[in-house]
Amino acid sequence: MLGGMATKHEIDGDRLLTPGEVAQLFRVDPKTVTRWAKSGRLSSIRTLGGHRRYRESELIAAMNANAEERTR
Repeated sequence: MLGGMATKHEIDGDRLLTPGEVAQLFRVDPKTVTRWAKSGRLSSIRTLGGHRRYRESELIAAMNANAEERTR
């Protein structure tokens, strides 16, 4: 679990994070997270109410890939 965040949403055992939670992880504004999703930089899942959710495992992979790029 990232940063001790608590969320009720899961799919296939993978936690789903809100744009606000993702924004905290990347230290950006939630609107930036939404722009990233619209541009395809992050994949998102839509809830029945139309809200975006992000798979925790994909975010961890993206953070690891970003860290690898910076160490090159």
